[in-house]
Amino acid sequence: MASIGNGGNGGKNVVVLQLSGGNDALNTVIPYNDPLYYDQRPYLGIPEDKVLHLDGKLGLNPAMGPIKSLWDDGKVAVIQGIGYPSPNRSHFRSMDVWHTAQPADIAPEGWLGQAIRELDPKSENVVTGVNFGRGLPRAMYAKDVPVASVGNLETYGLMPDIKDEAARALALEAFSQIYGGSGKDAISQFISQVGMDALKGADILRTAPAAYSSSVEYADTPIAQNMKSIAQVMFADVGTRVFYTQHGSFDTHANELNAHAKLWGDVSTAVADFMDDLKEHGKDRDTVILMFSEFGRRINDNGAGTDHGSGGVAFVIGGDVSGGLYGEFPSLRPEDQLEGDMHFSNDFRITYSTILDRWLGLDPAPITNGSFEQMDFVRN
Repeated sequence: MASIGNGGNGGKNVVVLQLSGGNDALNTVIPYNDPLYYDQRPYLGIPEDKVLHLDGKLGLNPAMGPIKSLWDDGKVAVIQGIGYPSPNRSHFRSMDVWHTAQPADIAPEGWLGQAIRELDPKSENVVTGVNFGRGLPRAMYAKDVPVASVGNLETYGLMPDIKDEAARALALEAFSQIYGGSGKDAISQFISQVGMDALKGADILRTAPAAYSSSVEYADTPIAQNMKSIAQVMFADVGTRVFYTQHGSFDTHANELNAHAKLWGDVSTAVADFMDDLKEHGKDRDTVILMFSEFGRRINDNGAGTDHGSGGVAFVIGGDVSGGLYGEFPSLRPEDQLEGDMHFSNDFRITYSTILDRWLGLDPAPITNGSFEQMDFVRN
């Protein structure tokens, strides 16, 4: 393993795709051979002949065809029954637990922010971590760790509409005059270090689209365009190692069959196109994608959808992933349920620890707030 605090395992990338809203794990990985599934889901149960079979017991939602193809190629690890002790059905609190790797207390820093600090301990690269979307996820936050947050890569930056560099320099000079001085030194006196890092990151990242070339045509959906932006930055070789984006809402209290299929259709297509792009550019074996949601949903449907539950599913996808089923699928028997939910069968920090240690070459214990066993879904 690479030395801790010295950049970790150089060259390895992590892409985290957050499925916001509480993805219905039971209609994502479907126990089509278990009659209890159909007994408890009289309205939302997906017929066996439509399920994309993984083995003799489990299969994927029929909208997940592109991910099933990646599974067939051995590139998808399905993490069953993922969750944490004493689960919380609040979107806010449960997502905070996942972001900070701390189920018991309110933690000040995110797990990925801490990982970025270890990958770049001197903060030499302001774009080691980049979020694609509005705001900054708690997972990416850590004290004194710069992280860029990009809404639209094509227009990202300070005064991006000014294409001429000389004109842009004049505009920046005018900007500094507003704050009572001249030049970059005056700007730095009036803008926080975080702001200065953002400006530096903008200048670095805005060059990525022009340098990008690919035969892959991404769909015109928000998640597909975010995955394309991730590819553009990754292939620009500006030193970004941790990428984050999200899609939703998976909060399917009603109209679930149609809404869930649309959500997974968009995600699956975007991820498959991204994987094709990675392979075309020789990055498929240097990158893993982690897809997670803050919780699963109730076992029994409510007639049109499902309500907040626990016992979820996550996916790890990549060219160097050892595909297969990991963890134990939670029992649907009434006596085994957690107040009508699936029990979690493995702590999400096991997955985090595996990625941090075996993929990024970092000591996971300080980040995951404890030592956890690991899985074999990535090759050393």
